[in-house]
Amino acid sequence: MGYFTLCFFLIIVLLVLVIIKMQLKQKNILKELDELKKNYSKNESLVFKKELEDIKYKMNPHLFKNILNSIQSHAYQTYFSLDKLSNVLDYILYESDKKFVSLKEEVDFALSLIEINKLKLSPLFDLQIKNKIDETNALFHEAVILPLITVDLIENAFKHTDIKSESSFISITFELKDSQFSLTVANKISNQPPMKKSKSGIGKENTIKRLDLIYNDTYTLNQFVEKDIYISHLKINLVEYKNKMLTVG
Repeated sequence: MGYFTLCFFLIIVLLVLVIIKMQLKQKNILKELDELKKNYSKNESLVFKKELEDIKYKMNPHLFKNILNSIQSHAYQTYFSLDKLSNVLDYILYESDKKFVSLKEEVDFALSLIEINKLKLSPLFDLQIKNKIDETNALFHEAVILPLITVDLIENAFKHTDIKSESSFISITFELKDSQFSLTVANKISNQPPMKKSKSGIGKENTIKRLDLIYNDTYTLNQFVEKDIYISHLKINLVEYKNKMLTVG
């Protein structure tokens, strides 16, 4: 038990250090971004790159805090938590610096993130995970997906569901069919208002901005309410996006 407690403590220290490092880097990025925007016409491509970096570094500390809260709420499952957290940390620290990752890498990350969030749930909670991805599709292994693009949709489902209600549920479906990748997340909306935080609410804005900057008109994101169920449906036409990039050169 002492070994797991020590590991848990070290992971918390590591998370705090990483968050501090990212926040410092974010400040530098914002400073550079302001300077570049003064000469936007000459530095359009650099501004575009800095905007994406700024969005990513805003999102990552927020994600770390959510993960840490999940683990702290169920410290008795420390070993399992550390295993999944290790996968998530590896992805964020090493893969998220890439402009694109493979769909396989992003889905594996998303599944580890879901496992961490499951620590909040009762074993009887209705959590439905459906993987309809055709792994023989060549697009599954190509670097065509923005890293961390699945985070906000998944995190919001856990955040806005009353996990103590017997009638609550969360449904998450991954699908890759032909040229289309889609992620559908549905959850029963909690009757309890979510806790307001002074720095919350950046996830959806960042996700839409990243999608707009990269995929533009080759994606759709529909988010709506049916009765007491909130549904998010993201669809990206990967082939259409690749063809546009080849045409641009």
